[in-house]
Amino acid sequence: MKITNVPLSYIETEIRSYLPTGWDLIGNPEGAWDPKKKVWRAQVIDGVDFDWPLEVGAGDAGKLGRLEALRQAIDRLIRERLG
Repeated sequence: MKITNVPLSYIETEIRSYLPTGWDLIGNPEGAWDPKKKVWRAQVIDGVDFDWPLEVGAGDAGKLGRLEALRQAIDRLIRERLG
């Protein structure tokens, strides 16, 4: 059974477990759910003080599982940063 209309969320420990050493969360450390766009968002700051938006879509979380969707979103963010 699939649960729908439940906001996607993460606890701070889950997010930090995927962040590279030296990166941190800024603002609300648990991020926020955007019900209109069905996206969870947080802000992270890298080791040289650039801030980056982190986003996980509800569709990705539904297909991949919420933690795998978070891991892949952080991987994409790291590739953009190093890109």
